[in-house]
Amino acid sequence: MEQTELDAKTLARLRALTAWAASAAGAGLSVPAAPQLELIAVARSAESAGVGETFVLRWAATMNWLMGQAAFGVVDPHLQLPEELKMPAELRLAVAGPGDAMASGLVAAVPEATRPEATIPAVPAKSAPRVAGKATVPASKLPKWELAAMEQVRDAITHYAKPLQDLRARDANEGDTRLVVTDMLCEGLDYDKFRDLTTEYMVKQDFADYGVRIDKQMVAFIEVKRISQKLNERHLRQVQMYAVNEGVEWMVLTNGALWQAYHLTGGLPVIVNMAFEIDLLGPASLEEKSQAMFLLHREALKRRRIDEVWKHRAVTEPGPLLGLILSETILDQIRKEVKRQTGITTTVEDLSEAIKTGIVDPKLIAKLYRS
Repeated sequence: MEQTELDAKTLARLRALTAWAASAAGAGLSVPAAPQLELIAVARSAESAGVGETFVLRWAATMNWLMGQAAFGVVDPHLQLPEELKMPAELRLAVAGPGDAMASGLVAAVPEATRPEATIPAVPAKSAPRVAGKATVPASKLPKWELAAMEQVRDAITHYAKPLQDLRARDANEGDTRLVVTDMLCEGLDYDKFRDLTTEYMVKQDFADYGVRIDKQMVAFIEVKRISQKLNERHLRQVQMYAVNEGVEWMVLTNGALWQAYHLTGGLPVIVNMAFEIDLLGPASLEEKSQAMFLLHREALKRRRIDEVWKHRAVTEPGPLLGLILSETILDQIRKEVKRQTGITTTVEDLSEAIKTGIVDPKLIAKLYRS
């Protein structure tokens, strides 16, 4: 498969794996070859890539972690690699001992026949490191609440896959979709339907599907659409109105399968940034889905684990990046580089016009200057 055929997300995963492999090989470790890395990036999971060699599977936990980080836009995640993922599984077992390896959920990366202790049962890797935080915490050192929350989210995503598929197959209405969403909020994300959720929350003569409270404080609005409904800007404006009027920071749009989380920053004008989007019936791996939905778990939202994700996405969206590129400081650096490389003298104004008219999508330019 030619690399040019890969989509942007697959390329991000492949870049993360390739950078890690080069670094690990430089440290004297044996790592999968480039063709194997590409298969793994395409499959989004080391175990599902069809690369069954024991040698490759020994690095499964490490590669899955790297791809999860890449999915959240983390650049060079191998530089933040937890200590226990810097070596293949059999070395981790040898260094940490079977008990420690089991506690951190690492035994499952090694095929049964290759483990030093064949009598040790496989432990599912349910303690993946946290993503997009200020510091990456090794799985074995994550707090108990976080491990429990991740497991709860994983189990719910697995459990509700079939009900969601059934809803889609019969084109269920919004009311039926909302029933499943309520169950997912309670069973998967740990909200109490009486204490934490207010249905049909009234906002200036209109009603939000859900108001979400944590410790009696309204923190989010959730708008639910029928499962076949494509979420769009009109739906976002609807829930944004609720958030602005009530001074609420978080907004969630969902049709049961697709979940979008947005952050609202008050002011004139208000600023809305998407934190993440995940399709529970889409091709992403269970780990990617779980890491995204974990951010909406009651305990994670209470502790603001989602903050670093939306802040990172906010500064890397096309609009802010274009604004940065078109700033006088950056344009002046480009002008100097053009002069150095070509000997041609140009101006900041000429460069700005060339970027706006010949390089950037006109719709993005219109949106940037309208805001």
